[in-house]
Amino acid sequence: MAAPSVEAIRTALGGVEDPEIHRPITELGMVKDIRVLDHGKVEVAVYLTVAGCPMKDTITNRVTTAVSGVSGVSAVAVELDVMNDEQRRELRKTVKGDADEPVIPFAQPGSMTRVYAVASGKGGVGKSSVTVNLAAAMADKGLKVGVVDADIYGHSVPRMLGTTDLPTKVDEMILPPQAHGVKVISIGMFTPGNTPVVWRGPMLHRALQQFLADVFWGDLDVLLLDLPPGTGDIAISVAQLIPNAELLVVTTPQQAAAEVAERAGAISLQTRQRLVGVVENMSWMDMPDGSRMDLFGSGGGQTVADSLTKSIGSEVPLLGQIPIDTRLREGGDAGVPLVLSAPQSAAGEALRKVADRLTVRARGLAGMSLNISPAGR
Repeated sequence: MAAPSVEAIRTALGGVEDPEIHRPITELGMVKDIRVLDHGKVEVAVYLTVAGCPMKDTITNRVTTAVSGVSGVSAVAVELDVMNDEQRRELRKTVKGDADEPVIPFAQPGSMTRVYAVASGKGGVGKSSVTVNLAAAMADKGLKVGVVDADIYGHSVPRMLGTTDLPTKVDEMILPPQAHGVKVISIGMFTPGNTPVVWRGPMLHRALQQFLADVFWGDLDVLLLDLPPGTGDIAISVAQLIPNAELLVVTTPQQAAAEVAERAGAISLQTRQRLVGVVENMSWMDMPDGSRMDLFGSGGGQTVADSLTKSIGSEVPLLGQIPIDTRLREGGDAGVPLVLSAPQSAAGEALRKVADRLTVRARGLAGMSLNISPAGR
């Protein structure tokens, strides 16, 4: 059998993607050297972005598999090295461009990523649980999804997605960890243990800006932001940083909660953001005899949707009602969202239907300014 050529091996490596950046390692400058030895043995030297890269085993396995498939290769040895500062700088430029100032890709005119800011008037309505399950359901459909845990003081998304991995920093670029096919970033990944975050407005704004601009999200279909309860600094910052973000309001059936949720939704009148709809969580509990128990009253979600429709002057639909299911809480504690662990459950199906309604619109330029003005006469 003829010895394999370096060109054939390099071509095979062109099909190996970095698991965090999702670009071929040949494009990212990660292939250091290729050596073809006697009897079909091949040695491939690969640069890792940082020492202790959490994906080194994945990269090694992918390289080994790809090269082993080349005709004439009998054995593959992968040698790992680490990029220097200049190489990391070039990698960042390759991936994010050479802009001096950080750019938020989702705020650019050509962005086709759908951005949903998940809001609530008060805490305890299950906003984070809804966010995580919607993200997991969308990713399970094959969409590229990211979640920003923008609830700086009450961050909980990493636990609910079941990840303890930390982001990887490459030059001034941050690569977010993934769980269940969802990319996620949270302030909890940058604070030791369960240390509280004691910040005021300007620092909160800067943290959110970094999450949006410095993190390499890639080409996302959907980005979800889990906002803190209420209408404070973060909600205002989201409107400033991503004006095209759409608001999704989460409430419970309780009328007192619904009144507070209306205020969270009404912020769109000041920020001029679109309200995509309302989700009612903890709507009822299904009893063994087939009846329903309304533990938190009823009608709150529809009340919020109707009130916001009247205030805004355009339809704000009730996108779904999520029944109480102890497995929803258990899934959050275990890091396996209910839409994955029990997709056929009533709550799982309701959450998946909401995800379907949010992603039914194809990616495109609908609703975006095309900078076209009428021709003069």
